[in-house]
Amino acid sequence: MTGPEPILEVSGLLKHYPLTRGILFKKQVGAVKAVDGVDFTLGRGETLGIVGESGCGKSTLARLLVNLEAPTAGSIRYRGEDITRLSGRALKAVRRNIQMVFQDPYTSLNPRMTVGDIIGEPYEIHPEAAPKGDRRRRVRELLDVVGLNPEYINRYPHQFSGGQRQRIGIARGLALRPEIIVADEPVSALDVSVQAQVINLLATLQAEFGLSYVFIAHDLSIVRHISDRVGVMYLGRIVETGRDAEIYDHPTHPYTQALLSAVPVPDPRAREHRERIILSGDVPSPTDIPSGCRFRTRCWKARERCTLEVPPLAVPEEFRLTRGPAAHDSACHFAEEKRVVPPEGPAASGDEPHTEPA
Repeated sequence: MTGPEPILEVSGLLKHYPLTRGILFKKQVGAVKAVDGVDFTLGRGETLGIVGESGCGKSTLARLLVNLEAPTAGSIRYRGEDITRLSGRALKAVRRNIQMVFQDPYTSLNPRMTVGDIIGEPYEIHPEAAPKGDRRRRVRELLDVVGLNPEYINRYPHQFSGGQRQRIGIARGLALRPEIIVADEPVSALDVSVQAQVINLLATLQAEFGLSYVFIAHDLSIVRHISDRVGVMYLGRIVETGRDAEIYDHPTHPYTQALLSAVPVPDPRAREHRERIILSGDVPSPTDIPSGCRFRTRCWKARERCTLEVPPLAVPEEFRLTRGPAAHDSACHFAEEKRVVPPEGPAASGDEPHTEPA
């Protein structure tokens, strides 16, 4: 079965920050490899979830996708055009179709501007998107779309709660009617109950406007709720990617399995029977990435081959003929399917399901 039409294609994306020494004559002595070879596609109307530990390069990837930073190498193709090579008016036109929702709703809004000015600011930069006399009406419509009272148009950010501020940020992202929204941990600073409201709002807006999302988060349960496909990042690279059911129910990469084993399980019986995987050591520095497989220093499966060879992000050889849920891309020489969290329900605790007599 073929997926949706690709609207964004990322290939060989790198972002290295140089480390220099000296005052007058600076010499590069190394580099922080924040993003170090990322490849993925995003389909029309699809949500791609990106998960991983703090410091793995998720937020840097988000800034690269909206061209807030220039990549060291690689390409980002929007509708077949490499946006990393654009500038001036051409880049401005593309940015209208790729918008971003930032992580912190407290610092992403200008405290000196009213909500109406914040949401309407994109119209000042792209005046062709809305006639000048029609902008206030458009702003009121956007407030209503994201579940806020249009009468709040003259209020300031400090007069809103965290969840309401994030809704304002979403409204600003929708102002130009983009095709793609990059959401960089949009609910991590919110309470759990408010997180659910914002996630449901994003899902509703996607169905209404046909949006495509790159949804970045460190909470795997939230990513599963909203994503069609999931990419797991570790130290600047995607190490496993597949449909949400493939990643969560049939993970094959050891790092993904370790992440899933740390996800809270609401069913006490399932929690008793799950296997908790504790990784040894710390995440290596992005200035000194291990040779071969970059996860090998914390992996219980590591062998000599892992030191010498970089595992490709591809379907493992042992799963290529099965066509089952484990047949998805995984960057591991010794990939093995493993159910980390048992299914919920009576069977999870080993009890036989109750049946009524015939």
